[in-house]
Amino acid sequence: MSDFEKYLEKINAVHGLISALGLLNWDQETMMPSKAVLCRSRCNAVLSGLVHEIMTSPDFGELLERLSDQELSFDQTVAVRETKRDRDRAVKVPRKLVEELAMATTAANQTWVQARRENNWSLFAPDLQKIVELRKQQAEAIGYDEEPYDALLTEYEPGESTSNLVEQFSSLRDKLVPLLDKIRAKGSVDYDKLLQGNFEPALQQTMCINLLECIGFDFSGGRLDNSAHPFTAEIGCNTDVRLTVAYHRDNLGAALYAAIHEGGHGLYEQGLPSELMGTPLSESVSLGLHESQSRLWENMVGRSKPFSVHLHKELSGLFPAEFENTSTEDLYRAVNVVKQSPIRIEADEVTYNLHIILRMELERALIQGDIDVADLPDQWNESMRKYLGITPADNSQGVLQDIHWSAGAFGYFPTYTLGNLYAAQFMSAAERALPELNNQIERGELLPLLHWMRENIHQHGRRYSAGELCERATGSPLAIDPFVNYLESKYTELYSL
Repeated sequence: MSDFEKYLEKINAVHGLISALGLLNWDQETMMPSKAVLCRSRCNAVLSGLVHEIMTSPDFGELLERLSDQELSFDQTVAVRETKRDRDRAVKVPRKLVEELAMATTAANQTWVQARRENNWSLFAPDLQKIVELRKQQAEAIGYDEEPYDALLTEYEPGESTSNLVEQFSSLRDKLVPLLDKIRAKGSVDYDKLLQGNFEPALQQTMCINLLECIGFDFSGGRLDNSAHPFTAEIGCNTDVRLTVAYHRDNLGAALYAAIHEGGHGLYEQGLPSELMGTPLSESVSLGLHESQSRLWENMVGRSKPFSVHLHKELSGLFPAEFENTSTEDLYRAVNVVKQSPIRIEADEVTYNLHIILRMELERALIQGDIDVADLPDQWNESMRKYLGITPADNSQGVLQDIHWSAGAFGYFPTYTLGNLYAAQFMSAAERALPELNNQIERGELLPLLHWMRENIHQHGRRYSAGELCERATGSPLAIDPFVNYLESKYTELYSL
C-alpha cells in the first residue's frame, strides 16, 4: 500500500466520524427528544475525541510529513497540504478540551432553545459562561499573533486576522452610515406589510421547495426540514445536504428568504468536487466563501428586481388572496424595505452588516475578557442603540436570537459580512460573463448563474485560498467597493435619493 493510500484510509476514517457527528447534530436540531441531550452530549464527546485522536496521532503526522516530500498530483498535494494544516491546529488542543467543548455545546444548544422560547436569559447564561471559558482555553492552546480572537477567527476564515477585518469593516461602516441616513431621511414606508398576514405553513413549505428547485438545489441529494434556527448541514458528502427553515404563519418573508439563503449554502455543498471525497479537497475553503453563496442567492438574486417578476407569479399562485391586488413593483419594494430591525436574519441589506459588527465587537470583548457573560444583555442593547437606534423588546429578540454562541461558534459572525463582500464581487463578474443574466433571472431561469458559480467557485473546494479564488474568479482582490456600489445603485433608485 502506497503512502497516499494509507493517508486515504486514515482521512476516510476521520471523515466517517465527522459525518456521523454531522448527522447527530442535524437530528439534534430537528428531531431529537429534549430528554436525550445528556446521552447525545456524551456521544458527541466520544466521537469528537476519536476524530482528535486520529488527527493528532504521531503516526499520522509522520505519514503527512513523508507525503509532503513526495511527487503527487496537484489535487493530492492539496489534500495533504490542507490535512497537514488541519492537523497542525488540532495537535495544539488537548483531547480533553475537545471533548469538554463537544459536551458543553450539545447541552447549551438545548438550553438556548428553551431560553429563547421562554425569554429567559438566566437559564442560558451559565452554559454560555462555560463555553466562553473553554473557547478562551482553546485560543490560548492554538496561539495567536495579536489577540485571542485571531485563533478562533481562523477556524472559519483561514489566513484572516482580526486587525484586518476591523479595518475593512470600519471602512464599510463609514460608507454605509451616510447611505442609511439618506434613506431614513425619506421616512418609513410599510411596504413590507405585503409579507405579513396569515400564511399557511404547509403552503410556505411548498413555496420553499419550489424556490429551491428553481435555483438548482438537487432534492435527490438533499432535503428540507424545520428547525428553531435555519441552517445547512452537509452529512459527509455532496449528495446528502440537509437544509432547514422555520415557518412563521404571520411572516412569509422569514421562511422565503431563509430557504433561498440556506439553498445558496446547499448549492455550494452540492457543487464541491467529488474527486478525493472525504479529503479537504472536497470541502469549502472558508466560511466567508460559503456565506458569499447564501448571501448572493438570497439578496442579489432573491431580492432583485428581475427575480421579483418570477417570485410574484409564484406567490400569487400559492397565496392568491394575499397577492390578488399587488404588483411586481409592490413585491420588489416589500422585500427591500430598509428599517431598524432587532432581528439579524430579517435585516435589510443596508443595515445587516451593522448587526455583524455589533456581534464581532461583543465576541472580541468576551474572549479578551473585557466584558463578562453577565454583562451581555445590557451590552447588546447598548450596541443596538448605538448602531441601529433601537432597543430590542426583550432578550429573545436581542442577545438570545442567534444559535451561534450555543454552538461555541465565536469567530463565525464576521464571515457573514465577508460573504456580502465576496458575493457582490462574484455577481459583478457573473454579470459581465452572462449578458442575458437579468432576463434569465426574470424568467426564473437560474441554471446559467449556477453553472458560472459551479465553474468558478464550487468545483475548486480547498484548492486555493479564499483570496486566491476571488482573484481567479473576478480578476481582482477582495474589496468593499463592489458591495458599496451595488447598494448605492440599488437603494438610490428604490428610495429616489
